[in-house]
Amino acid sequence: MSSDFQPPPKSLSMLATVGGVLTAVIAIAILNVWSKQLSKASIEKPEISKSQTAAQQPQKPQPAVSSAQEAEIVASLDAKSVVLPGQSIPKNQLTVAIIPYVAPGVGKLTPEETTTARQAWSYFQRNWNDETGLVNSVDGFASVSMWDQTAAIAALVSARELNIVPAAEFDAKMSKMLKTLASMPLYKGELPNKVYNAKTLVPVNYGQLEKREEIGWSAIDLGRMAIWLKIVGAKYPEMRSLSTDVWKHWQVKRLTENGQMYGTAVIKGKEQYNQEGRLGYENYAAYGLKLWGLDVKKALDYQSHAAFVDLYGQGIPYDQRDYKNSGANNYVLSEPYILDGIETGFQALPKAYADRILAAQAARYEATKQLTAVTEDNLDRPPYFVYSSLFVNGEPWATIADTRQKHNDLRFLSAKAAIGWHVLYNTTYTTQLFDFVQANLKSKDGWYNGFYESLHQPNKTLTANNNGVILESLLYKQVGQPLTVWAGVKSQKSTERAIRTR
Repeated sequence: MSSDFQPPPKSLSMLATVGGVLTAVIAIAILNVWSKQLSKASIEKPEISKSQTAAQQPQKPQPAVSSAQEAEIVASLDAKSVVLPGQSIPKNQLTVAIIPYVAPGVGKLTPEETTTARQAWSYFQRNWNDETGLVNSVDGFASVSMWDQTAAIAALVSARELNIVPAAEFDAKMSKMLKTLASMPLYKGELPNKVYNAKTLVPVNYGQLEKREEIGWSAIDLGRMAIWLKIVGAKYPEMRSLSTDVWKHWQVKRLTENGQMYGTAVIKGKEQYNQEGRLGYENYAAYGLKLWGLDVKKALDYQSHAAFVDLYGQGIPYDQRDYKNSGANNYVLSEPYILDGIETGFQALPKAYADRILAAQAARYEATKQLTAVTEDNLDRPPYFVYSSLFVNGEPWATIADTRQKHNDLRFLSAKAAIGWHVLYNTTYTTQLFDFVQANLKSKDGWYNGFYESLHQPNKTLTANNNGVILESLLYKQVGQPLTVWAGVKSQKSTERAIRTR
């Protein structure tokens, strides 16, 4: 997915280790850290999950450690958690869902979840642009990517179905949005530019609003939008022609080649045309293009480039095409697996991959007492966007910018990842994640993006994607089906170039 610009403006017996026994010093220090987190003033600390029992809490005050010491201890445990090669997944589990996966406990929102959805919708009320029907990617800044505009489509559908907005408002907003997408200026007249001024539709670069600049397209972004164009067209027949018009507006010939997805970038005035996507987002986005009949056979292959690394005893998949051998970062993130589960029922990626990725984060919590739900997102401070990864370019639990500069001090628990994992798995651990978000990340204008581990404070950025993923996660729980299944989406045959593949 494309990053967007943010204008300046979580008893000792529960500790788990990998590859050896914790020394007494580290064990005591971690217990001290936990005590520190429990004893901080409520305005500074993450609140303890409702599901954590009193018996698990330390009975006596422990000497506090500094934030720097705490971060060093967690970093030490993170480093020790790695084993390469990791435990692979048995081949009989390495299949995508033939019958789409449905999560346990779906079918009805709790009152708290309904309130959560309404809170998320407030972001879109605040950041809707009447002139175009597009939604700001970041609160108060009129710049939008196609990834984030898709989040707005998902949010609007969710708000209608959860009875947050009336049908008439939905019809007006969705019509406006789709008509804009079907007529907006395109990069070289082919495909949507990576970023636009959301008020004027001028193609721009990240962080700019006035200077017209065509910087290329993102196949990952457009793959996500392709899924939601199908959902809207299938669920609302009166919108079908409008959603189809958006696809017709795109000249998709260069979007794929030899079964893979391709994107473009403009570097020093020259276009670069490169294969796009790594394990996770590549497969998820390719599924969207497949729905429209494009040949993405290689992009859908989730095995040929996959390897495994053990993190806290869990063998997680990662893409062997890393920065050293391919020039692209191979982030392992929560979001593509959450989106695949919610939208397709794990028809693009094996559920076994998602199982391991969640299990590794839960195991990290068991070892460090640091609630963990990591993925990429905007920040409220430089560098403004990071990829908080389980594994990237050979490093565990690394938070990096797309330039590969490390920002592990800015690792954060993601609100969208916490809620997405919860609706998909509904475990004791995911309940803790959900409760943490409720207690620490609410704002009057939506849900904050996350909570910084080291800083013990919210990442107060408000974004369309964070709030959009939260809304579609709750829609998934309410309707009790993956959203493409719920909407009645049918795939076109890959041999058809169906609509304008010129």
